[in-house]
Amino acid sequence: MAHEHSARNSAGRYVSRLTSGTLAVVMAGGRGERLKGLTEHRCKPATPFGGKFRIVDFVLSNCVNSGIRQIAVLTQYKAQSLIQHVQRGWSYLRGEFGEFIELIPAQQQIGECWYRGTADAVYQNLEYIRSHHPTHVLVLAGDHIYKMDYGPMIAYHEQCEAAITVGVVDVPVERASEFGIVTTDDTNRVVKFAEKPRDPDPIPGRPGLARASMGIYVIGTERLEKILTDDAADAGSSHDFGKNIIPPAIERMRVFAYPFYDVETRAQSYWRDVGNLDAFYEANMELVAVNPELNVYDEQWPIWTYQAQQPPAKFVFDEDGRRGMAVNSMTAGGCIISGAYIAQSLLSTDVRVDEGSRVEQSVILPSVSIGRRCAIRRCIIDEHCVIPDGMRIGFDPAADAERFTITPGGVVLVTADTMKAKR
Repeated sequence: MAHEHSARNSAGRYVSRLTSGTLAVVMAGGRGERLKGLTEHRCKPATPFGGKFRIVDFVLSNCVNSGIRQIAVLTQYKAQSLIQHVQRGWSYLRGEFGEFIELIPAQQQIGECWYRGTADAVYQNLEYIRSHHPTHVLVLAGDHIYKMDYGPMIAYHEQCEAAITVGVVDVPVERASEFGIVTTDDTNRVVKFAEKPRDPDPIPGRPGLARASMGIYVIGTERLEKILTDDAADAGSSHDFGKNIIPPAIERMRVFAYPFYDVETRAQSYWRDVGNLDAFYEANMELVAVNPELNVYDEQWPIWTYQAQQPPAKFVFDEDGRRGMAVNSMTAGGCIISGAYIAQSLLSTDVRVDEGSRVEQSVILPSVSIGRRCAIRRCIIDEHCVIPDGMRIGFDPAADAERFTITPGGVVLVTADTMKAKR
């Protein structure tokens, strides 16, 4: 009977014993250097996204919505804002029911090294993992934007009698050099893994696409312990899952790829690696579209987060040249648009835009203040920036380049540090 094997979770979905017996390990310690100034004072998973969320909220919501309620978040670099966010927004799980989200900083648990790679981060916490007696360990990246029920992937891992299962997405071959690329046979068994190849193997029958690793791995606990212990003893290893764990495992054991498709339609599901500024900008701007691929309004799969108690967004004044309005945009709580015009933009919580200003095709992060008669176009403006009256950004590339970072796609990154430096 179905009820003997599963129970409904709060989102109305079925949670199997496979997910309830799984411990998720979220890798949230990376520097995120390709995001430039956005990660100057925070780690990448703590970066604001989508108006009211942070990047890490997506993977944590996936876990909770999938019925995985035992979650370890491994931190290392610039972790304070991430720790604060998780403590404030994710402390509602009940320890007496065996549910938890625990933040685990790098502690030199084994030897005198900090985390030397993703595999070493998990290896240094094997004792912690063993203490919870999970059947499976689900290793996750904390810096991707997607919605995914992990239950079918874990069931697929069991069905294939796999040693390791790797989550994969289809990407255009011209972008394959950004990812770890897996080559599979017609049963989805992995026969090759190449890290950021210039000449990737395409998917058979689909020459324009390659299969990219999502940085998601399902592994049985005992096997994980053996694999990581062997890797730790290898002085020549860089102790990374993609580089040092998966390639040798392909030769010795059953490694399978789990294509990330919609379970019902078999269409490629939404997944974004927002690892550089252009990708971060594009993923935010996609949310402003009429029918975005990522539906953050989905009541069946909510994205949970911590949010301050903010009043609704407010738009004031209705005179020619002094009209508070937003078109084809998203504005979060606490925003006040005072006689300003917002178009094709995403405004995060607590943003102020003063009269006579225009903001177009821009991503404004929380607590930004934009003064009077400003013109902002194709910008990312970081938290707590104060843009003085009359400033124009995004119209003169040469002038912008003297003060700010400009991406290959022509997007201008404005941070509080760059604003202070030029006063």
